[in-house]
Amino acid sequence: MRLTSRTLQLTASPIAEAHAWLAHRTSERRLLDLSQAAPSYPTAPEIADAIADTAHSPTGGRYAPPPGLPELNEAFAAELSTDYGASIPPSHVLPTGGCNQAFCVITATLTQPGDEVIVPVPYYFNHDMWLKLDGVRPVYLHPAGEPGPGNAGVLVPDPERAAALITDRTRAIVLVTPANPTGAVTPPEVIHAFHRLAVEHDIALIVDETYRNFRGTRHAPHQLFSEPGWEANMISLHSFSKDLAIPGYRVGAIVAGPEVIYEALKLVDCVQISAPRIGQEAVLAGLRRAGAWRREQSDRIAAAQVVFEEVMAGRPGGFELASAGAFFGWVRHPFAELGTDEVIKRLVLDHDVLAIPGTAFTPTDERWLRFSFANLPPDDLHELGRRLSEMGAC
Repeated sequence: MRLTSRTLQLTASPIAEAHAWLAHRTSERRLLDLSQAAPSYPTAPEIADAIADTAHSPTGGRYAPPPGLPELNEAFAAELSTDYGASIPPSHVLPTGGCNQAFCVITATLTQPGDEVIVPVPYYFNHDMWLKLDGVRPVYLHPAGEPGPGNAGVLVPDPERAAALITDRTRAIVLVTPANPTGAVTPPEVIHAFHRLAVEHDIALIVDETYRNFRGTRHAPHQLFSEPGWEANMISLHSFSKDLAIPGYRVGAIVAGPEVIYEALKLVDCVQISAPRIGQEAVLAGLRRAGAWRREQSDRIAAAQVVFEEVMAGRPGGFELASAGAFFGWVRHPFAELGTDEVIKRLVLDHDVLAIPGTAFTPTDERWLRFSFANLPPDDLHELGRRLSEMGAC
């Protein structure tokens, strides 16, 4: 049989590639794992109880309704309405099997092979991978300048630069805010400028808001849901994996107009029927009963960011922090003579630090690394600085 060139031409997930080096470790020193943004801490007790109750219930293993549990759609629509100061009906919410599935379903709803989607660089690697797998051309929106300390603002996508990339094949523009891998937050006025651009060219603006509750503020990320007719050109994607610490239960959500939801349901029906019932019940419990726990985790990770930034301010070992936010730090390594993949290898084998190479998020090797600092306690973040200094001294 023949395998499709779409998969053969792509490298494997960078998470798996980085973790493969763990099999070659000989050190007994404790590993500092900054590779994944998935929470390593347990979910809230209220959510764990709901998971157990669902597993023991007679209906716990059944399909959920394809449009989602009505109670969940109502609860999430109500939360969004409060958080964004808007009125979002439950019919505009579609639970999915994680936010990755939400992105795949939505772009497949909007595009066909040969179409183009504009993605800012650095991009979230699964977005880039999926577009290529689906025969869609990612068009890269590069930063307006060189990122670095005091110049992190260039990592916020520029709508004027995006306008120059639009062609008759463009079907969507993607924003991720806070961004994976840089943590950069796109200001509301910039999101609105991208929305105006989408309206002008009759294309979609896809806003991935996976980390919206890790922005260090309670203010709304944008006010697009208050604009009449926002459904015509804007789609918002959400994840409960990080917010509720349940990545293994795979629940995300699409927020869009009913026409988009109707078409997306056709794809969801083919790939998963519906988001897992047990995961949806877990999310419902989290939305209803774990508000204080959610705020506590958000505040804790914001505090971890402060420590991480303090550690990196000294440029340990020559490693330079360009941007930090949500779960992420975007760091440039100092080894011009080494490829980034080799730096990742030496970090894990010689210095017991596991990170993700920036080559997973950029089309060229520009010496970047993604550090997911959110799972490390303050003592480990200080230890990170010592190990980076150790590598720089080699």
